[in-house]
Amino acid sequence: MNQAKKLRELLAGEEIIMAPGAYDVWSAKLIEQVGFPAVYMTGYGVSASILGMPDIGLMSFQEMLTVVRNMAAAINVPLIADADNGYGNVLNVVRTVREYEKAGAAGIQLEDQVSPKRCGHMEGKQLISKEEMVSKIRAAVYAKENPDTVLVARTDAIAVNGFEDAIDRAIAYRQAGADILFIEAMQTKEQVETAGRLVQAPLFANMVEGGKTPLYKARELYEMGFRIVIYPVSALYTATKAVREALTLLRQEGDLTEILAMAESFRNFNRMIGLSECRELENRLTGSIL
Repeated sequence: MNQAKKLRELLAGEEIIMAPGAYDVWSAKLIEQVGFPAVYMTGYGVSASILGMPDIGLMSFQEMLTVVRNMAAAINVPLIADADNGYGNVLNVVRTVREYEKAGAAGIQLEDQVSPKRCGHMEGKQLISKEEMVSKIRAAVYAKENPDTVLVARTDAIAVNGFEDAIDRAIAYRQAGADILFIEAMQTKEQVETAGRLVQAPLFANMVEGGKTPLYKARELYEMGFRIVIYPVSALYTATKAVREALTLLRQEGDLTEILAMAESFRNFNRMIGLSECRELENRLTGSIL
């Protein structure tokens, strides 16, 4: 079964799809190993990982595509990939969707910000027109070579034009062919709880520590009409704190004694990363040649 079809089947299930954000290939593998049914490739985290820079539109299409390809190749669950604003006009969107599909993305997220874009929970966002974004979604639908590929249309209109415009855009994006609607940075419980009733389509929730949107349990979101919930920065933020604390201790103490209890063991990490399987395959292949 292709991963896009698997994602479609998960969407039709009776549980919300919980998809933590991966900022690199190893974090994607850990998300799968823990048992989550899908992985979300976070542009915010990828920008921090690849460039050491904030999510303000600095990552290029090719840089993002490389991460999509590497993540999809490393996991056996659907990958929902951030494609920013499609990296240009409708023709760029066609190319983006086709290349993301070839790279292994099961879901592709497009947003209605201008270039350069900003993280959805930052200030100073600007939008393209509703009509231009509708054209981009139509381009994405046209570009799909796998009918199961899930298109996620994100609007950042709340921060710019308000909740009513966000709802109006979401409805228009659904009519243009988007499978899932992502109303970014909802600011109140009333907005979250009202969105599903007004849009009447599968919704995408974004739970961000310290972000603008109130935090809900996954089951609560499902009951309100949300079918996917992402936690884009949870792994990034916890890893950052843990690594910083460990390195601070190492710098202060001058040896590893104080951080041994904080770290994964050499043996267990090699097991997690698949060393024994690689060695087994190597031995089998070299043995068949002799």
